[in-house]
Amino acid sequence: MATTLRSDPIRFLHIVMIALQVFAVAQVVWWIVDQRMYVDERTLQVRTLYTYDVAAGQRLESAGIAASEIASIFPHLHVVGEEVMVKPEALAELDESRRSRVNQYTAEGGFFLLVLAAGIAVLWRGLSGEAEVRRKQDNFLAMVSHQFKTPLASLQLSLETMLRRQFSPERFQQLSQRMLDDLRRMENMVAKILDSARLDRGRVQLNRERIGVAEAVRHVLANVEEVAKRENVAFTVDIPADLDVFADAVATDGVVRNLIDNAIAAIAPLKGGEITISGRRTGAAVELSVRDTGIGFEPAEAERLFEKFVRLDITGGRDAAGTGLGLYIVRRFMHFENGEAKAHSDGPGKGATFTVTWPAAVTQDVV
Repeated sequence: MATTLRSDPIRFLHIVMIALQVFAVAQVVWWIVDQRMYVDERTLQVRTLYTYDVAAGQRLESAGIAASEIASIFPHLHVVGEEVMVKPEALAELDESRRSRVNQYTAEGGFFLLVLAAGIAVLWRGLSGEAEVRRKQDNFLAMVSHQFKTPLASLQLSLETMLRRQFSPERFQQLSQRMLDDLRRMENMVAKILDSARLDRGRVQLNRERIGVAEAVRHVLANVEEVAKRENVAFTVDIPADLDVFADAVATDGVVRNLIDNAIAAIAPLKGGEITISGRRTGAAVELSVRDTGIGFEPAEAERLFEKFVRLDITGGRDAAGTGLGLYIVRRFMHFENGEAKAHSDGPGKGATFTVTWPAAVTQDVV
């Protein structure tokens, strides 16, 4: 722990600030308590003095001093018959003064406590958020290292095999195709990492144009055809030919590609399945849905799937072997396109549906 704090001065500073604020809270609480005790003590002293004044006034009255003269000496006393007493209004004023001071100290102290508590909450939330981000980043780095190691090892093995032996054209073609698949896999991971970094920094320049949804889907399916065959995935596409969106071509391709990659990854553990891609116009919007027969997820996890680095395991989620960036990129791209992305599943083993919606644009018909 000490080594971690020394290597992270910002985190150490946060902890020191929280400790100082906790100490300040204790000081303010003690100040409120101390001031209330002081006011009570002062009130008791005044009441004791009033008792002494009553005794002195009583002696003056017994000595035959006129009531008016006693009142001039002790303004807070009055004479009733032969008895000298403290005026009720003087006692009421004393109690009111005590309440006023107590309320003042409580209000002032409460305000400072509220400010300090808010500061502690903000710092603590920052520390907790930072710890969560660090945990996700550590998991992400470990996962990326593993994901890169696997295709690299496969590439090395294929190359070594090709150098040491003579193969038939068919076997040579198989090894070459495997190497290309490994390279595409690494290229896909690099693309996701770069897209994620670009989206995080808001460095996204959208050049909106009229795009055919069916053509965009067809382009992505052509690129994943070999992977789909290997994973025994069948596609059903139902998108009207005239269904267009007014959006950025790169962003649209990224959204469709990541949705289809995610669906294939959900089917892969089941050794085969079907992906249905459908598009339609809903009122003033264009909707694209990608439904798979894969592993599904718990309905409560729907929103978490779009968080960065989130990868749910096969028993309750998706993309356990992926980067945890695909769906995050989908939502970020849709955010910049003023659209939305959502997920639905009836539970593990029941497949899932991912839907993205682009808003209709007034200039949609302008090329």
